Amino acid sequence: MTHTLPLSQWLGNTRADATLIAWLGDNTWTQARLRYDVALLLAQLNNHPGERWALCFENSYLFIVALLATLCARKIPVIPGHSRVALLKEQCVFFDGILSDKPLSWPENLLVVSSSGEATITQQPPLPIIDDDQFLELFTSGSTGQPKRVVKRIATLDQEARILAARFAPHMTDCRVVASVVPQHLYGLTFRIVLPMALGLPLHAAMLYYAEQLTALNPQYRYVFISSPAFLKRLDNQLPAPQVAMTFSAGGMLPWHDVQYTRDWLGQTVDEIYGSTETGILAWRHREQDQQPWVPFPGVYFAHQAEKYIAHSPLIDNPSGLILDDMLALNDDGSFQLSGRRGRVVKIEEKRVSLTEVEQRLLELDGVKDAAVIPVSRGGRQGIGALLVLDEEHGSLWCSSNKKTLEFAWRQALLPWLEPVAIPRYWRVIQEIPVNSMNKRVYGQLQELFHETS
Repeated sequence: MTHTLPLSQWLGNTRADATLIAWLGDNTWTQARLRYDVALLLAQLNNHPGERWALCFENSYLFIVALLATLCARKIPVIPGHSRVALLKEQCVFFDGILSDKPLSWPENLLVVSSSGEATITQQPPLPIIDDDQFLELFTSGSTGQPKRVVKRIATLDQEARILAARFAPHMTDCRVVASVVPQHLYGLTFRIVLPMALGLPLHAAMLYYAEQLTALNPQYRYVFISSPAFLKRLDNQLPAPQVAMTFSAGGMLPWHDVQYTRDWLGQTVDEIYGSTETGILAWRHREQDQQPWVPFPGVYFAHQAEKYIAHSPLIDNPSGLILDDMLALNDDGSFQLSGRRGRVVKIEEKRVSLTEVEQRLLELDGVKDAAVIPVSRGGRQGIGALLVLDEEHGSLWCSSNKKTLEFAWRQALLPWLEPVAIPRYWRVIQEIPVNSMNKRVYGQLQELFHETS
């Protein structure tokens, strides 16, 4: 079985000082440098009384420094899932300070973390021990639209890395890890941070945004690419293929034609991962045909109860399991197909969007009396459709051919609060939201309102 290094030992002497941890361009960070940078930040944290620190990073090496320093200080790392100041201000009750690689506009208790990787490393006393029972907190959109707190114990993160290593590590030998996802969501945290650190694989500190960046990687190395479905949809096979030995995709559905396109360019099939922030990894598939089912990881199984599906897993502390947002079509051998979403949370370009939260933000806009949002598919692309009931003044503006002006103003007003994919792409203004005899919204009727061309 492949050996993995527990998070509590990442700062220990198991690995040589010269071991490469991360790189960015010509800059490299070693194991010795990691210990040094953690010690510097630890000294700063020890001078601050706050217990809970939000980690807002894109640079994965600096994220690791902040994560380890926070745990060494016996404080709680809080991963809000974004770095947007407007939302951080709204969620400030969840943390006492912010650690970031950017000088955010924050009034107090902001520590900007940096490392040139060039300073002389001096001898230092041993760093404090990190215990397996310590934990971090992530936040994800709940069905109510309010941030949902999810606690992840260090021991659970280590166990997840062991499960992944048992399945995938033989294909990752001597590779470097690059990613197009941030470390502030569980998928990015697990695959971009925890797994490479557990296996001792060097990781790229920056995020990839374009296929050109993937192609431009140093061809003398082989890479594991931690991707999103949205990135794979934008690949350009006119570019020379990079030395990618393995590609992961998670966070949303990857269409079959994108699986084929990626395979044709990279020469190997994408390994798709199914799971959630609450459950951790649940299943995987390596599709050779479109409808190939998902295969649960060892110890994972699903129960069907009252039109809900409940996941049980070694990574779920609750012995009753966790209710999924998805509906499943289970096979006799335990494999399954996904058959739609349950409730008011949808996936759009691998982002989990709370329709309730979008509606709440719309109701805060000037002139909006009522609002309903639904996912709308056009030309193979999914976006959010918004139906608004306006007051008399804004209704008159809408009717007087100022539609585009109002739409632009609404989008701008929503930008500080919502992910770009959560901002409505399609707009309708109606007299009232359709309801049935039980005063429940008739979403079939709402869909019909978007059938015409926009």
